[in-house]
Order: sequence, then C-alpha cells, then structure tokens
Amino acid sequence: MNSFLKKAEALKPTLTEKLIVNDEHKVIKDGESVVFDFKNHNVGYVEIQLSGDGARIDAPAVLKIYFAENKRELEENPKDYKGWISKGWIQEEKVFVDYLPFTINMRRRYAFRYVKISAESLTANAKICVDKIKAVFVTSASEKILSAGKTPLERKIDEISLKTLSECMQTEFEDGPKRDRRLWLGDLRLQALTNYQTFKHNDLVKRCLYLFAGLPLVDGRLAQSVFTYPVCENDGSTNFDYPLLFVPALYDYVKETSDLKAAKDLLHTAEMQILLARELFDGGVIRDGGIGWCFLDWSFELNRQAGAQAVYLYAEKNLIELLKLLSLNSKEYELDYEAKKNAFIKVFYDKNAKLVVSGKDRQISYASNVWAVLAGIFEREQAKDILLGLQNSEKAIKPVTPYMMHHYVQALIDCDLFDDAKSVMCDYWGGMAKLGADTFWEMYNPDNPDETPYGGTIVNSYCHAWSCTPSYFIRKYFCTQN
Repeated sequence: MNSFLKKAEALKPTLTEKLIVNDEHKVIKDGESVVFDFKNHNVGYVEIQLSGDGARIDAPAVLKIYFAENKRELEENPKDYKGWISKGWIQEEKVFVDYLPFTINMRRRYAFRYVKISAESLTANAKICVDKIKAVFVTSASEKILSAGKTPLERKIDEISLKTLSECMQTEFEDGPKRDRRLWLGDLRLQALTNYQTFKHNDLVKRCLYLFAGLPLVDGRLAQSVFTYPVCENDGSTNFDYPLLFVPALYDYVKETSDLKAAKDLLHTAEMQILLARELFDGGVIRDGGIGWCFLDWSFELNRQAGAQAVYLYAEKNLIELLKLLSLNSKEYELDYEAKKNAFIKVFYDKNAKLVVSGKDRQISYASNVWAVLAGIFEREQAKDILLGLQNSEKAIKPVTPYMMHHYVQALIDCDLFDDAKSVMCDYWGGMAKLGADTFWEMYNPDNPDETPYGGTIVNSYCHAWSCTPSYFIRKYFCTQN
C-alpha cells in the first residue's frame, strides 16, 4: 500500500447506525404482493420477520423482494429492462422459505424508501405474514442539521439536499447509494463544496483526495472513479474532464481547511492532470473528437470541444491560485492559460450570436457557455451578456442533469445574477420536490421527467451525489442576500 493510500485508510470514518422498525402486519397469498413504506429514503441493511397464517407451507415458498427509491420503481417490471448498463443494479432478491416462522437477513446494503414483497410461489390456501421489517441505516454524516432558506420552498429544497448528501456519505463520498456505489471525481467536488457548508466532515474529503492520488492510471492520469472494497483500486478508465476537476477539488479543500501539508502532498498529482490534458491540444485548441469521452452532461447530442477546453482552463485557473497560495511560481501556467484563453475566444466565440459555439457545426449549448463563464474566459459584463443571451436562445441544448445545472447556477452567481440563480434553483430542484422526491435524482429533465441515458428508468439513481448542491448555494449565497 503506497503512502497516499495509507493516509486515506487512516481517515476512514466509522459509520453511525440507526435502527428503524416497520411493524405493519401484512399477509401475502400466492401471487399477491404487499408494499411497506418507510416514509423517507434511507440506506442500510434489512431483516424481514415472517410467520405463518393458516395452512402449513408444504413446499418451499418463493418470495421476490424488491427495494425502490420512489413509487415509480414499484410500477416497473425488471423483466422489461433492455438497457445498456447491467440489470444487476436493479434492487431485487429471490428468497426461498422452507418453513415458518422464518427471518430473512438481507446480506446486501440497499437504498430505498419502499419494500415490495411478492409471493411468486406459495402453497395453495397458505398465507405468509410479514410481522415486521427491521432496517439498520448507515451514514458517516453527523446528526441532522436544521434546514436553511428564506422561504418554505427553499427550506424544503435544502432539507432534501441534506438528505441526499448524507445518504451518499458512507466510508467515502459515494455518487449514489443505489448506483454506482463508488467514489467519482466529478461528484466528489460538488459533495465537498456542500459538505463545507453543512456537515463539515472535512477529513472525508481529504480521504477521497488521497484515494484518487494513490490510485492513478499507469500514465499518471486519474481514474474517473475508484472502488474501496474489497480492496482499493481504480476503475481502469477515465474521461477528459473529471481528472482535471481534481485540481479545483484540491484547491477548494485547501482554502477551506488551510491544510498546506495535504496541498504539498497532492500538488504533483494536480499538476500532472493539467500537463497530460495539454497533450491533446493543437495550436492552442483542443482536438474535436480526439480527447476520448468528456462528460459535461448526460446529453449524447452535445458537442464537447468548447466545453472540454473551458474545463481545462477552469482547472488551470484553480491550479494558478493554488500555487500562489503555496507561494510557488505559477508563471508558466499563467502564460499557457492566457494563450489558450485567447485561442478559445478566437475559435469558439461567435460575435454575431454573442455566444460560445462548439464543433464544426457551431453548436450552441449551456454546457459550452457555462463552462466558458466559469473558466473566466470573458470579462464579467460580457460573461453576463452571454448567460442572458443563452436564456433567449431557442437552439441552445439545455442541461438534463443536476450536475450541469449546478454549474449553470454557479455561473449566474459569478456574474452577480443572484435572482436568476435563485429562480433556476427553485424551479429545477423544486420541480423534483413537487414530484415527491425524498432525495434528489441523478437526472431530471423538466421537459421529460422520465428521461434516462441508460435505456430504462429502472436503473436511474434517485439519490445522487451531484444533486445535493442547493444546500451549498442556499447557505453560501442566498441566506446572505438582502
């Protein structure tokens, strides 16, 4: 185990446990189902206590147990799913019961609000009683924090955001406790920002930074995600933008904690992400289609050339600030930033449309324009005009995830468009709240709430780390506004 992983292991938190018992007594006959509602989303381990009612079961009973994060999942048939990611993410178990009474101890951890139990095969005239369901819920977050916000809607959004973050705080910051149940770099940065304003579990952020730094790919580039169980290892793959976001994640952590030792430990890793990404530029401009997968948002029609270069510049700008904080020379990066910023403006800024365009078809999208604003490519007033013009563009490809929507809200704030930012936050995350969300989702398109990138909504994550950031915005910006 290398030194970074040793430091990460020393920072591994102890999970707190909370027992909740649902003792609704329900009876199941052959071919029937019963549903138990735990009233809120939770993450943990389940025990189901069964007894008999009437005729003895003289053959093994076959029960299907299904865990759902929201009601929609209860209505979906797992057999209908034909998507491109594994159906193993569907939270279901088949259990054989040979005798009654019987206790089912579910060995796996589940993320759920609802438990549905179906009798797929049961002796004629026999009944099974579900006496109680015990659930031990786990998190590394601290005790409940009082909600913040100036209006009932803001406080509701904040409450759901806090719940979302706490459910994803396990032995590391998971991206989703249902799926993918591991540490992703893009999610980590947003979770950390929200954590600084809420739970302040800063050692968990530090642990995650050391995990990434201790598990690079062979060329020094960081993986997009890492596993920590049964052993620590990277997922073997990466994308263009996530490794770059290690840089602002580290800078944010150092600003928050003044932990200069960690900054010095991890500085080389941060610089490597800039230097490796730099190899994918030609004449100051990122190659279109030559950088591999660049996430930005779950939109397959999105051209990512301009957005990718803007993320690079955003990361480099953060590296420059980190070096200055450490009293180190940043001149080389400053020169590179200016050169690539000027090249960006020359190639990607459409003077007639007054917007950023991307690719040979000069596509307009929120992703390209928002990241350009965040990267500081344009002066404040021009950046403000870009965001206002974007709102009036019928051609612009809109965000479909809370991840991209977070960056849009941040860009509005950076341009002092606080009312617009608050309105976007309340409309977007408030839309999920009005649809009954206990925790905020991986994907939400207000124009098509059932949208999924996976070929089936049954594998969507309805508690997802990158959607927790309203708690960050409300506390850092909106509660301080007059």
